[in-house]
Amino acid sequence: MAFYAPSGTQLAGYTSAVTSGQLTVTEIFHSIQGEGTQAGRPCVFVRLTGCPLRCVWCDTAYAFTGGTSMTIAAILAEVAAFGCPLVEVTGGEPLAQPGAVALMETLLDSGYEVMLETSGAYNLAPVNPRVKRIMDLKAPDSGEADRNRWANLDLLTPHDEVKFVLAGRADYEWARGVVAEHRLAARCPVLFSPVHGQLNYQELASWILADRLQVRFQAQLHKHIWDPATRGV
Repeated sequence: MAFYAPSGTQLAGYTSAVTSGQLTVTEIFHSIQGEGTQAGRPCVFVRLTGCPLRCVWCDTAYAFTGGTSMTIAAILAEVAAFGCPLVEVTGGEPLAQPGAVALMETLLDSGYEVMLETSGAYNLAPVNPRVKRIMDLKAPDSGEADRNRWANLDLLTPHDEVKFVLAGRADYEWARGVVAEHRLAARCPVLFSPVHGQLNYQELASWILADRLQVRFQAQLHKHIWDPATRGV
């Protein structure tokens, strides 16, 4: 089996025990990256099934259960069919499945640029630092702030990103305090994102400007291209 490699090389016959590992997958799809510093780029999303968190504003609750069992080799074959060099492993909470680390390693070794969207409730140490790790710190109104694994902040590099999804002013003030206390803006890009349909974009933008915060305002681009309820985009 040959895997896509943006460098022009092919990893022919890649049939190690790693690629035969099993993961439960909700969906694999090709879309426009809607969030983060890579927003606007075509990207293949591998959405793994399962999440131990229950954020009250979660927009992917359909990924909590179900899914299809796939080998890593089968996942890579489906990803390769899109001919896109950027891949994001997401969920659910992808790190809830131990095989996610091996999947990302295999994607990297196949020449892909790899991103990980994670709640940060799981240890980031096993994740290859070549992966762009996007850690979603949970604000109080999510109902899951006690699940934040603060030790993960020490593992972040300028290559990574921290995201805050904010439901209102109290969440914003909490996030502003966390950014200051941990000097996050000096560590990596910091993203402030409003809960879609709940926190007004202009309000959040005005708070950021008034406080002179060195953070990036983020809207979920894909929810403006397609209907917000549309799956697989």
